Amino acid sequence: MMALSYKARRRWSLVILLVGLPLYIVAAVTLVGWLERPSIPVELLIYVALGVVWALPFRLVFRGVGQADPDAERTEGGDPRS
Repeated sequence: MMALSYKARRRWSLVILLVGLPLYIVAAVTLVGWLERPSIPVELLIYVALGVVWALPFRLVFRGVGQADPDAERTEGGDPRS
């Protein structure tokens, strides 16, 4: 399996969050709607479980995306964040 570059992971994370997550939310609400409105604690438990389940396959894509680009060249003697 080929590892994704930092830039590719950033792009895929945006696609997942802006397109995939809203679609998943609609699917989760539709699924709970088919259950004919369970009690509030059961409904909350279902949403929490589905909220965790959607992120598990994408944890490798999201890992390190909020960090600075590890492939960026660092200036000598300067601040590594600049």
